[in-house]
Amino acid sequence: MSGNPAPRPMIHRAGPLLAAGFLALAGTGAAFAHHGWGSYDANTVVTLEGPILQAAYEFPHGHVIMEGRGKRWDVVLAPPSRMNSRGLPREELTVGKVAKVEGYPSKVTPTEMRAERITIDGKTIELR
Repeated sequence: MSGNPAPRPMIHRAGPLLAAGFLALAGTGAAFAHHGWGSYDANTVVTLEGPILQAAYEFPHGHVIMEGRGKRWDVVLAPPSRMNSRGLPREELTVGKVAKVEGYPSKVTPTEMRAERITIDGKTIELR
């Protein structure tokens, strides 16, 4: 009988590596989902005004769904920290509130725009 302990199953050794690999891949999802601002037409300004149909105050960018110009728009806003610091807390971005957004349409998705500013309750917030 030797003094060497029995080898541990490989799964115990691979566990930390698998966990690290999973975390690395999970972190890339936001990077792939986040697109550059070059995919928006900064030469064309779109203005929409109407009730917010859906709202999300989430990372990496908040967004609202609104109707205008005969279609539903997904309006990409600023990150929550910027919206909050500039005077647009989560409570102001609610379904049913009337908002006016000004921004640039997507070159890729015809129902998406990037908002430069949003006006709610008579207050305009610069988002960029």
